[in-house]
Amino acid sequence: MSDVIEVLFVCMGNICRSPTAHGVMRHLVATRGLAHRVRVDSAATHDYHPGEPPDRRTVAHARRRGYDLSDLRARQVGRDDFARAHHVLVMDAANERAVAALCPPEHLPKVRRLTAHLRRLDHDHVPDPYYGGPEGFEVVLDLCEDACAGLLEALVAEGRAAEA
Repeated sequence: MSDVIEVLFVCMGNICRSPTAHGVMRHLVATRGLAHRVRVDSAATHDYHPGEPPDRRTVAHARRRGYDLSDLRARQVGRDDFARAHHVLVMDAANERAVAALCPPEHLPKVRRLTAHLRRLDHDHVPDPYYGGPEGFEVVLDLCEDACAGLLEALVAEGRAAEA
């Protein structure tokens, strides 16, 4: 087993929520000097946008907070992702059901909602901002920032991501 911790964020299309979490977590990991210990990825439960960049609104809102998502491209989650990832973090109940249907049974314990790592905010899911207004993208960022910080603290606390 590799010493690198693999974290995979999953939403429906991999163009709004999971790339936001991907960008936030990647930034936090780099800021803490842990990029050599924690690898971040994101994927979709559905094959709606393969190869496409994140939604332009997602990119714009993330950029305003200092996150660069320009290199990310949508892809669908595959069976090998479950074997590789140590943590598979989904955004809502529908993603959880879709991932459970795709995930080999031995890897199901790795699947949790990202909101399980919230420290300050109180939500049971990260809402899909796609059909809403700008405030939805800000809510997604707020939730991802809080939950990703909580996840990183948990990884450090359990000794899985010792700082350099």
